[in-house]
Amino acid sequence: MTENGGSKNHQQSFEISVDMIPQGGSKCYDDDGRLKRTGTVWTASAHIITAVIGSGVLSLAWAIAQLGWVAGPSVMVLFSFVTYYASTLLSACYRSGDQVSGKRNYTYTDAVRSYLGGVKVKFCGLVQYANLFGVGIGYTIAASISMMAIKRSNCFHSSGGKNPCHMNSNVYMISFGIAEIIFSQIPDFHELWWLSIVAAVMSFTYSTIGLGLGIGKVIENRRVRGSLTGISIGTVTQTQKVWRSFQALGNIAFAYSYSMILIEIQDTIKAPPSESKTMKKATFISVVVTTLFYMLCGCFGYAAFGDASPGNLLTGFGFYNPFWLLDIANAAIVIHLVGAYQVYCQPLFSFVEKVAAERYPNSDFVNKDILVPIPGFKPFRLNFFRLVWRTIFVIITTIISMLLPFFNDIVGLIGAIGFWPLTVYFPVEMYIVQKKIPKWSLKWICLQMLSVACLIITIAAAAGSVAGVIVDLQTYKPFHNSY
Repeated sequence: MTENGGSKNHQQSFEISVDMIPQGGSKCYDDDGRLKRTGTVWTASAHIITAVIGSGVLSLAWAIAQLGWVAGPSVMVLFSFVTYYASTLLSACYRSGDQVSGKRNYTYTDAVRSYLGGVKVKFCGLVQYANLFGVGIGYTIAASISMMAIKRSNCFHSSGGKNPCHMNSNVYMISFGIAEIIFSQIPDFHELWWLSIVAAVMSFTYSTIGLGLGIGKVIENRRVRGSLTGISIGTVTQTQKVWRSFQALGNIAFAYSYSMILIEIQDTIKAPPSESKTMKKATFISVVVTTLFYMLCGCFGYAAFGDASPGNLLTGFGFYNPFWLLDIANAAIVIHLVGAYQVYCQPLFSFVEKVAAERYPNSDFVNKDILVPIPGFKPFRLNFFRLVWRTIFVIITTIISMLLPFFNDIVGLIGAIGFWPLTVYFPVEMYIVQKKIPKWSLKWICLQMLSVACLIITIAAAAGSVAGVIVDLQTYKPFHNSY
């Protein structure tokens, strides 16, 4: 129970603290000696909804337009089931062995290390943290587009439509980056719950506005647009139809993906009941809620615009009218993305800080927290390494966003590569090891078939993302991201 190489005094104090917890039933510490976790099914659901219902919900009408009324909703339901099922497998891996008293795995990589080990740990870490880094860049770009939409709609309205209101997105990316530098100083996931709740409320706000405008458009049209098979050959070429269908599969599949931060969210949950039981409930609530919103926004958006469904649902309503309602929706997107950025990047922050602490255990710069009193609140824990490294991280993501304003396509590629291993492959393999499922048994075969099917979809979606990047590169000019 003691750390190798630690001093004798350190060993004694550590042993005493462990002995006191089971005897006295400490109200301040959990079974691993860490501060008592306070997360509930509702805070976990807020974290998940913040991560899952991103601004990507606004592109689902476009995705359904590529697939049609039959395949579009069917694929959405299919992936909601796959996401829920794979998440229940992964949540069971939070503890190694017994689900109540087994050793905790604090991160996704820790779980892979406990159950699979070897080179798979490095592969998991590489894919997970590359995805998190890419999401940070994608959210910076998406937030700047929504901020510009607010500015342009007001400019257009005040000029009576005479001013085209072109502007450069760099200043808006920098503004978003400054906000993230401030919020990134929130020490860890455990203290992020309030920001997740605010972000979750914002996601419902803009999704509801998009849904309401879609319903209004259908009523205005007095008919439901769209077709059973989606956008037709002639409107697009046969090759474009294939690539767009692949991209649509990717959009829908990745709209549900949050597995890369599931274990980190689960580590915030208090017990009893067991963390896996609470997480399964939170996952069920979150997937049902997100699927309902996805179906409503995607289907009503497609019903409103048919084959002409825009990539961003909010831009399809004349973009400037009703401008005040669209301003509210875009402001809600920005606030949501501020929180979602933190939800996704906290595991990456934690990983780097953990490695630094292990490598420099005696460094005050890395390990020492300074308590800064805040009137009316508990003191803020200021850590100089956290301040410097997280600030540098945000600056890097902001600069890359300014350099590559079409980076969403590249993020889509990273997400395509990460979907299969993080959402399906590792949870399935760890579950097989945990439950000791015999090779070539019926359950083993079914799990492997699920994994292979998702691998095929990932490859197809990655191909579609590559095609999008190639198109973007044809008109690419560094730092000239004007709209």
